[in-house]
Parts: sequence; structure tokens; C-alpha cells
Amino acid sequence: MSFSSDVKKEIGTISNLAKKEQIRHELIGYLISSNVEVVKNGKRCSIKFATENDYNINRFSKLLSNLDIQHDIGMSGKLFVIEIKLKANNQIISQVKEVNILEKNIEIVDETKLFSEKDENKKAIIRGMFLGSGSINNPQNKYHFEISFSSERNLKFGMNLASLFNINSKKLITKDRFSMYIKEGEEISKILALIGANKAVLNFEDIRIEREMRGKINRLVNCETANLTKTINAAVEQIEAIERLKREKRFKKLNDSLKEIAELRLKYPDMTLTELGKKANPPVGKSGVNYRLKKIMEIANG
Repeated sequence: MSFSSDVKKEIGTISNLAKKEQIRHELIGYLISSNVEVVKNGKRCSIKFATENDYNINRFSKLLSNLDIQHDIGMSGKLFVIEIKLKANNQIISQVKEVNILEKNIEIVDETKLFSEKDENKKAIIRGMFLGSGSINNPQNKYHFEISFSSERNLKFGMNLASLFNINSKKLITKDRFSMYIKEGEEISKILALIGANKAVLNFEDIRIEREMRGKINRLVNCETANLTKTINAAVEQIEAIERLKREKRFKKLNDSLKEIAELRLKYPDMTLTELGKKANPPVGKSGVNYRLKKIMEIANG
């Protein structure tokens, strides 16, 4: 089972079915998702919801049953399908007056009214949105949370609703796709907690911490490797300059402090400037060693 399926299974079993207002608002979330479509057939029309997950279809069915909305459950290939049959002139589901049935989809009627609802009801809508057509990647691979909607208006509503809980999302709109998505780990963790996926949050955070630790270790290793490479390259150039001075009989012209640090560099090619300075007599600081080696390089290249 995928990480996304685990999340849906967890929130799909939340025991709030006795709370009519919450399940009504969760149903609103389902209805504006991209997996719900309106099918017209003469004087009648129907609302269809399709999903691969049996626990998801069971959740949707329970919401409808608790609100006394008649429906049928069937199969279409590998998909579970719920169908709600309505009369053509019934443009609004009587139990969910906040949505409107259009030609091919369902849209929110009054966003402002829903924004003023209790927080638990607003959270229920977001939970329904995710159950309806949401997905989340396995965080071990990458951070990506997404919910697809049936229209641009529903997308805007979903993003604005999430922003009321300080959750920042981005939108993706193509010819036939209206999605809000989140790629930041902290934001994904926040929205998982918001919709009641507490176990998923703990799992997600464990993976996120592990990924961040691996990232820090890799950055430190890369930094150390870069510094070591820089030190080695500098030492090679310094040694080449010193040996050139010796070949050209110019080494004896150096003053004693330059000769000393030059001999130390030849004897200890792998040492850092700080370590070389400690070998000098008397000891010299890092900046002093650096100055002397630069002076040797200038003389050798002069």
C-alpha cells in the first residue's frame, strides 16, 4: 500500500460520523473534487464518484447514508463507483445547499459563508477534498502533496480555505487540470495534522528528520572534501614553488623565517596552515604561515 493510501485509510476511519455538520462539510469536499462528475441523461442527471480504494468508497457511502442521500454502489473496471440519481430540475442537493450542480461538475455556491464556519467544519471540507482526489508522495522520495478539483473556482476555494489555517499552497492549471499542491515538508506536515492524519504525521516527520540529517551530513562531507581539496591544491603549488627556488639556486636568498616555513611545508605536505605554524620555532599563527607561504610564492613567480 502506498503512503497516500495509508493516509486516506487513516482519515477515512475517523469516528465522527455521528456529527452531522462535520460529515455534511466533508461531503462538500468530496463533491468539489475532480473524481466527481455530473452525468445528464434526458430529464434526469446523476452524480458519480469513482475511486480505486474500497475504504474510500465506504467512507463516501457512509457520509451519504448519514445524510439520507440515496445512492448505488457498483464497479467500472477496477474502480468502485457511487451514483446519486437526481431529477434534472434539482440543481442543488437539498442536504448540501452550499454547492450547485452544473452541466458536468459541482461548484461551491457561497465561499464566504463556508469561510465563516467553525474550524472543525472547515477542516472536514479539506479532509473531504483530500479523500475525494488528493495524493501524497512517499516522503522518502520527495515532498509532494496535491488535491485536484473539478473547476478553477473550486481550486481557488480550496486554496483560500487552506490559507485560513496558514497553509501555503501553489496552483497548477492546465486545459483539464485544476490542482493545488505543496512541496515544502513543514507545510505538508501541517495539512496532514489538520485533516486528522496523526499517525501519518508522525511517520512523515520521522522520515523528514532522517532526510534532513542525511542532507546535513552530506553537506558537511562535501564541505570537508572541498576544503581538503583546496588545502591539497594549495600545498602542491607551494611545494612546486619551493622546489623551483631550490633548483634555481634562489632558496638560500630567502630569510630565515621563510626558509623555516618552506622546509616545514616540504616535510609535512599534508598539514594545514595551523598545524604548520605549531611546528615553527617559535610557533606562528595561521595568518603568519599564510603570509610567509604567499611571500615564497611571489618570489618564486617573480
